[in-house]
Amino acid sequence: MMNEAVTYIRCRMLELSDDAYGDFVKKTTPAVARRAIIGVRIPRLRALAKELANSDEAEAFMRILPHEYYEENNLHAFLIERIKDFEECIAELYRFLPYVDNWATCDMMTPGVLKKHAGELMPYIERFIASGHLYEVRYGIGLLLKIFSGKLFEKYQLDMVVNIVSDEYYVNMMRAWYFATIMAHHYDEAEELLTERRLDKWTHNKTIQKAIESRMIPTDKKEFLRTLRIK
Repeated sequence: MMNEAVTYIRCRMLELSDDAYGDFVKKTTPAVARRAIIGVRIPRLRALAKELANSDEAEAFMRILPHEYYEENNLHAFLIERIKDFEECIAELYRFLPYVDNWATCDMMTPGVLKKHAGELMPYIERFIASGHLYEVRYGIGLLLKIFSGKLFEKYQLDMVVNIVSDEYYVNMMRAWYFATIMAHHYDEAEELLTERRLDKWTHNKTIQKAIESRMIPTDKKEFLRTLRIK
């Protein structure tokens, strides 16, 4: 049944493939080999996930890891998004995230059930961040950004991301996005990080760049942020 499920799903994807789009995906996700990209557009993958959700094929497909193709990873992510039970969703995330091998798959997976259970989510985010695995760490930061950057923000969350030490580009880029997003909603707390120089040089300067690019931060504050760049 497992092999039949993968064969069936892969055939469905091949029917939806677009070589030009596959070339575009390769340019935006350099970590993924071109031969591992079928070239299926995201809306079509989401539609396929909706069609397959709760089916025997989907259950069998999700038991087989690692996947061979980029789109199979994305389909897996979209199937997880459709899980309604919080504990089941968390369990599937823990099982799947160690096999995620690119930023796009990592970032596109935000199950609605996590937002509904935000009050229970923080211990799991802490575990993702502490894992040391590139895309688990990035995923944990991403959840803080997507769910906790507004009304649910608390200063200790900022410190969680400050205390991450990594040489990984995709971790530090997400850290910079997070700090810039917090600055848009809670300017004083984020500015303090920069004035006190609590970040490594690269993340510090990238945070300023992303904040200056934001439409949510006033011009006068952007001018001040420019003075905080580390040369």
